[in-house]
Amino acid sequence: MPRSPRKVEYLASKTVWRTSGAWDLWGEFDRTSATSNFQGRRGICWPRFVWKSTIDRHGCPRELCCYDVPLFDLQADNAAEYLGGRGMAGEAVRITELGGGVSNTVLLVEADDRRFVLKQALGKLRVQDDWFSDRERVFRESAAMRWLRPHLPAGSVPEILFEDRENCLFAMSAGPPEAETWKALLMRGQADAGVAGTIGGMLGKMVSSSWRDPEAERVFGDQTVFDQLRLDPYYRTTAARHPDLKQQFDRLMRESSSRRVSLVHGDWSPKNFLVLAGTVMAIDFEVTHFGDPAFDAAFLLNHLLLKSFYRPAWSAALGRAALAFWEACCAGVPEECRWIESATLSHLGCLLLARVDGKSPAEYITDPALRARVREFARQLIVAPPEHVADVFDEARRCAA
Repeated sequence: MPRSPRKVEYLASKTVWRTSGAWDLWGEFDRTSATSNFQGRRGICWPRFVWKSTIDRHGCPRELCCYDVPLFDLQADNAAEYLGGRGMAGEAVRITELGGGVSNTVLLVEADDRRFVLKQALGKLRVQDDWFSDRERVFRESAAMRWLRPHLPAGSVPEILFEDRENCLFAMSAGPPEAETWKALLMRGQADAGVAGTIGGMLGKMVSSSWRDPEAERVFGDQTVFDQLRLDPYYRTTAARHPDLKQQFDRLMRESSSRRVSLVHGDWSPKNFLVLAGTVMAIDFEVTHFGDPAFDAAFLLNHLLLKSFYRPAWSAALGRAALAFWEACCAGVPEECRWIESATLSHLGCLLLARVDGKSPAEYITDPALRARVREFARQLIVAPPEHVADVFDEARRCAA
């Protein structure tokens, strides 16, 4: 059993409680009485904290693991009450849980004639391995959307409606009700090169509009969340499982860290684009930072590459979509970003391997033989990357045949 909790002052005078010593457990504490409760009670007034050890993964002392659950734990069954407290809920409110991925709770709210989305960051992500991230990343996301709305085509970025900083959540405008994610379309074999080109153009515009912008770097320069949600679970974890490739992963992270030139979305993935009649809205900006734009390009290409292995019959169409995306992206980035292709290829092999052997494996690459085929292709891509992006998809099509 844990020892008696003691009071600790934590972040902006927020009072929390912890036990002394290193405990590997979840605990809940009543803020008013500080009596512990380990029976999973949930509610508005019950903050919950996790601590793993007094030594963090970097070997530094840590009194309390700082990934706390906010005072209000957003759920579909309590969202209407929460909105009512803000004077935003009408008599007819419908709440639908959306796919928030592994890192968020995301709810669609339909009230009277309004449609909007509530989003709250999770502290412990929904994966098998332990994976934690600072919940205040949600406000990096809202800041990124505010910054990008004037720079990207109208309708490309949701509008922020309000922020609740106490509870690490915000509300934003919803996409059209008939829109689908690009991932859903791709998983039905609909690899529209026009949509891919639009998404590539959006990325190029994001890069060019923020290129070496001192204000963007000041606001988004911290890469802590990118490290927590991308570098550590994708690159460090995968390198640890492939020690013979550790040198390549370390070099990639070192070189990428030195390329701090523009805004990076950090999750430029098909699941984060809402598509309707050729129009595209980008969502999920929580990993946005000022850094290496090649990461975004490779992240998107990696999803198309994975689907080429998953459904070989789609590989030709996916290859055309990949090239449409890539050409539109390159047409939009500044001339001095000529290094982006080689940098993208360096990321691509490592990201491909990470979706097999990292903390967030692709949910549709499950067959052992398919996993082995993707793993071998990724390892070869890391060791001997080709000169051009088109070469990767040509080779993948041959391997998938």
